[in-house]
Amino acid sequence: MDERIHEHADVLVDWSARVEDGDDVVVLVGEEAHDLAVAVGEKVGERGANLLTVYDSGEVTRAYLRAHEGDFDEDPAHELALYENADVVLVLAGGRNATAKADVPGEVQQAHSKATTGIQEARLGTDWVSTLHPTRAGAQQAGMAYEEYQDFVYDAVLRDWESLAEEMARMKTILDEGSEVRIVKENTDVTMSVEGRTAVNSCASVAYDSHNLPSGEVFTAPHATEGEVFFDVPMTHRGKRIRNARLAFEGGEVVDFDAEVGEDVLADVLDTDDGARRLGELGVGMNRGIDRFTGSILFDEKMGDTVHLAVGRAYDACLPEGESGNDSAVHVDMITDMSERSRMEVDGEVVQRDGTFRWEDGFEA
Repeated sequence: MDERIHEHADVLVDWSARVEDGDDVVVLVGEEAHDLAVAVGEKVGERGANLLTVYDSGEVTRAYLRAHEGDFDEDPAHELALYENADVVLVLAGGRNATAKADVPGEVQQAHSKATTGIQEARLGTDWVSTLHPTRAGAQQAGMAYEEYQDFVYDAVLRDWESLAEEMARMKTILDEGSEVRIVKENTDVTMSVEGRTAVNSCASVAYDSHNLPSGEVFTAPHATEGEVFFDVPMTHRGKRIRNARLAFEGGEVVDFDAEVGEDVLADVLDTDDGARRLGELGVGMNRGIDRFTGSILFDEKMGDTVHLAVGRAYDACLPEGESGNDSAVHVDMITDMSERSRMEVDGEVVQRDGTFRWEDGFEA
């Protein structure tokens, strides 16, 4: 077994999830993530925690959703109980087919998401972490040779996370102390309020309210969004491609949209519920170990020259105590490339220009 798989498991269990003696741990294992699951199982055992593995297959889910007739039962008790009783949930993504659910009707996937909202809430209430094992399907989606893709994944995952956390703390402070963020580039001029919000220094650990490995972003929960934004980084949502999407906001809500590819997919997302037409997240990518777009949101949104906005659910960690943020059954991230002819301002001061932050060499105010 590649030694980097064991290193991946070490980071996931120790740094990211902080698994401790006696924790009840649920591990969702993707179809091709067996080797990582074995390494994770060993680490969980060393920590004296309790392990339960669940097979997590896009092809199985596709078969179920396509065959199901009628309404979905709301939050089936057996699945809800699994997450209500878990301390830690680890998601080891790594499927055989990145587009396994591409032919499942959007309305069916929406109905299933709505029916399992309570299950999603229960899982988000644990110390959950999602990661990805490099597979040949992932390499194909990224347009890379398999060995090349392995190197890419581990360069993103096996970082000095403590040092990166210190750098990202600068952006967190800027957003925490700021009131308005403006993003400007070709076909984009959008403003949003971050006043009263708390940014998350997402450095791949639940200790920082961060739940992805790799991570490397600072995110917050914006509101009062105005203007237009163009998302020039292609993305895949539930197995279907969206490319060159545009959203127009008035009064914090999407009032117009289009896309060169996948406009019907985007429409399905925005029609999920009322909250799906409002922003739940502004994220600033800061992981320089990710140097190219791969079609995987887990990596692409963390890239250092990007900003992403998510329609739908806002994360509680960004909200004042007792305040409810944007609520939705979906949380869908869309990315815009900030590497050229672009700027991000906070309260009128440029903090990133052409992908370079103001504390980095080469920054031009």
